[in-house]
Amino acid sequence: MRSLARPLPVAAAIGLVAQMLFSWRLTVPHQLVFDEVHYVPAARILSGLIGPTNIEHPLLGKTLIAASMRLFGDDPLGWRAASTLAGTAVVVGVFAILWLGLGRLRTATIGALLTLLNFTVFVQARIAMLDGFMAAFVVTGLATFLWSMRAETTGAAWRRWIAGGVLLGLAVGTKWTALPYLALVGAGFLWLRRGRPDRWAGLPALPALVVLGAASTLTYAATFWPAFLYTNDPMTLARLIPFQLDMYRQQTQVLPPHTYQSAWYSWPFDYRPIWYLYERADDAQRGILLLGNPVVMWGGLVAVIAGLWAGGRDRAVAPGLAALLWIASVAMWAVIPKSLGFYYYYYLSSIWLAVALAAVVDHWRRRLTYWDEGLLLAAAVLFVHFFPILAATALSGPGAFHRWTWFASWI
Repeated sequence: MRSLARPLPVAAAIGLVAQMLFSWRLTVPHQLVFDEVHYVPAARILSGLIGPTNIEHPLLGKTLIAASMRLFGDDPLGWRAASTLAGTAVVVGVFAILWLGLGRLRTATIGALLTLLNFTVFVQARIAMLDGFMAAFVVTGLATFLWSMRAETTGAAWRRWIAGGVLLGLAVGTKWTALPYLALVGAGFLWLRRGRPDRWAGLPALPALVVLGAASTLTYAATFWPAFLYTNDPMTLARLIPFQLDMYRQQTQVLPPHTYQSAWYSWPFDYRPIWYLYERADDAQRGILLLGNPVVMWGGLVAVIAGLWAGGRDRAVAPGLAALLWIASVAMWAVIPKSLGFYYYYYLSSIWLAVALAAVVDHWRRRLTYWDEGLLLAAAVLFVHFFPILAATALSGPGAFHRWTWFASWI
């Protein structure tokens, strides 16, 4: 396992850069932004164990925001600090997925840096919303399952497998939209171990799937523990399952039209981003636009097609699986019973595009020499260009947004 130790300094360095970038000027603006108006008040109530609130989502994401507020204070730093850690976990988790999947430091580094420079990751790492935590648990969970696949002993494989199940249980305990990833892990496990008893150190298929389900389910149930301590209307074991039905009804209710609603099939094209903020705040005009970095978002679509080609023609596992992971992450929204769709639902899928780009360039690395560096440079240039409306810096005036809105749908 010495080979696994070599990337650790690089991963740590990337993680440190990510944490510093996400944390810089984190408290600007000094007001609630977008869906923080829902989750910060819910975290306050949860912190005081007062009673049920914001019941359409599980508790864990709001619990983490509450813990951050307990540690740093009920102010912008406290609201958002935990989200920066989640963003850093996403970046380092992508590094781990690519390293464990391909074993090449260059590829893992490129994928992690493309993730870091993707606008969606930067913006979600600096706002008190649930999606950042859910993504962090899913990404690190998938990395842990790959780590389990590389285990040299059955005991190590089981420990890592269970840890992966716990992480996915935490993801579902943040937002239910993480639930399909349990099925994806199970399907991937059965497919990857065909004819390869060395993978997962020979874990038997049926017991492994049962343990996966048990570990994730028990972890999910444990995330409701604070609700059992409420002063008003506390949770009971008898009510825990009926409460899930209440959550389902809340999540599937028909909502009125919204200015920033968009259809799931439009998300891959960066068609309808969301202005989380565009107003005077902290004595200046400021904006925060949830938009994907075009290099990653549009280049990633090409990578998905190329990954499918490589998987079909060359039997290349990594680019093929990366492409299928992205496809599955988008396709699930065609069946999830939501009355309205929003671009931030695409957050996890945008992360998989960086994985697909890195895996595809790695597959054709002899033909695509320096393409990865070119993609990274282009992504960095756009990150610098769009930075003022990603980080809520002071703008010249109310009409300043025209400098960055390439299309009418971005307004």
